[in-house]
Amino acid sequence: MDSINCTKHRIRAIIAGSRVPEDPRHAENTLEWLLRLKPNTDEALQIAALGHDIDRAIEARKVRRTDFADYDAFKAAHARKSALILKEIMEACGVAPDIEEQVYRLVCRHEVGGDPRAELLKDADGISYFDVNLPLYYERNGWEETKRRCVWGYRRLSARMRTVAENLSYDDQELTALLKEAISEASASIPESEPVPAK
Repeated sequence: MDSINCTKHRIRAIIAGSRVPEDPRHAENTLEWLLRLKPNTDEALQIAALGHDIDRAIEARKVRRTDFADYDAFKAAHARKSALILKEIMEACGVAPDIEEQVYRLVCRHEVGGDPRAELLKDADGISYFDVNLPLYYERNGWEETKRRCVWGYRRLSARMRTVAENLSYDDQELTALLKEAISEASASIPESEPVPAK
C-alpha cells in the first residue's frame, strides 16, 4: 500500500470509530464536495478533506467546546488538533514532507480559509454540514442551537456555496423551515461589501 492510500485507510479506520454518528459520512461527503468543486484536486487537499475533523473521533484527544467561551476559538483549536493528528498519521505512513506540510496547513485553516485552496476546503466542509450533518445535529441539539450553528455555517460559505445551501431541502419540513430561517437571519448580517447570492 502506498503512503497516500495508507493515510486515507488509517483516517477512515479512525473516523469509523467516532461517537459522533455523522462523522464518517461527513468525511466522505466533504471529499465528494471537494471533488465536485474541483475534480482534478491534488492528494493533499483530498487527505485534508477526509481527515479535517479527525480529532472528534479520538475521545482522549478531542477538543471540547465546553472548554472554550468563544466558538471561533474552539473551532481554531479543533482544526489545529486535527492537523496534528493527521501529521502523525502521514509520518507513520511515509507521506512526502511537502504533502504532509500542505495537509497540516490546510487543516489548520479549514474553518477560516484565507487562500484559494483553504477556501475550497472550507466550502466543501461547510456545505457538507448542511448536506448531511444537519439532521443528526438537530436531533442532539434542538432548534435554537442548530439554528445558531446554521447561521454561523452559512456566513462562512462563499457566495457560490450560499446559493447551493439556499436550494437544499429535507424530507423533514421542520428542518427545511429551520434552514430558511437561519439563512434569512444570517443574510441580514452579512456586510454589504460581501457579495450575497441572488435569492
